Amino acid sequence: MNMNSSTHTDRNDANAASPAPALDVQMSWWTMSGLGDAGREWSTEERFARIAEAGYDGINGFLPAKEEAGQWNRLLEEYGLSFSVNAYPRNAEDMRAFLQEAQAYGAERIQYVNAQVLTPFVTGESALELLRDIQGLSAEAGIPVFVETHRGTITQDLIRSAEYVRAIGNLKLTIDYSHYVLAGEMHHVPDEAEALLQQLLVQTSSIHARVSNGEQIQVDVGEHGDHPMLVHYKRWWADGMRHWLRQAAPGQKFPFVCELGPASYAITTDEAGGRTKEISDRWTQSLYFQQLARTLWNEIQ
Repeated sequence: MNMNSSTHTDRNDANAASPAPALDVQMSWWTMSGLGDAGREWSTEERFARIAEAGYDGINGFLPAKEEAGQWNRLLEEYGLSFSVNAYPRNAEDMRAFLQEAQAYGAERIQYVNAQVLTPFVTGESALELLRDIQGLSAEAGIPVFVETHRGTITQDLIRSAEYVRAIGNLKLTIDYSHYVLAGEMHHVPDEAEALLQQLLVQTSSIHARVSNGEQIQVDVGEHGDHPMLVHYKRWWADGMRHWLRQAAPGQKFPFVCELGPASYAITTDEAGGRTKEISDRWTQSLYFQQLARTLWNEIQ
């Protein structure tokens, strides 16, 4: 027998047996706020059912309160949904405490932690030290932590966020470019901004889907996605997926979160009771983003 041929066949068989990296489209629990029928908000169980029936793979939410943990575990199991959670640390001790709570809930149930690091005025070496501390705590806890690109946090500035990525080559990011487009008043995307945005995309570990323009944080992209800014977001999201795929392990999941905020994050009209009536349909727009994510994923394979 030709030993080289046998080895080659064995490797092919092993690769065939390993599941390919896959897309994991999650619905934001925040997005579900206030959604319902006939003036009644959906219950927790109804939200789970709606999310699963609509074809989402998981939920991006928050650590359940102790008294709700059993219900959440049961529903996640019943509907076969993945689960990621958000954290808002100001320092390493905050991150340590949160990860301990996550472990108590069950580290095996948490796909990853999305961290909005609430220190927008910490820069330079102090910021790098904090980000490295968060990385270390993540490794120690055995729970992935992705730092979100977000206004009002350690990554609020595009220029210094790119500096962090250059200094910490394995910094894992949740990409949400709605914040940078808004903060930079990007009615178009300058070449200087595009170069920095591309540097961050190399470290894409998940994506939060929301489209902003140069004036509003969350715009309606239309039933068929005809908003002119969506062209840029589609390109960025696809590039982030490509970078992630290049280093993904067999069976690893790429989280894509449909994250549209309720009022007053959403654009609203004036009503007698305040600005509560949204001009857009969050549920329908989220379904559009879910389908778009799957289309982009299939196109880059």
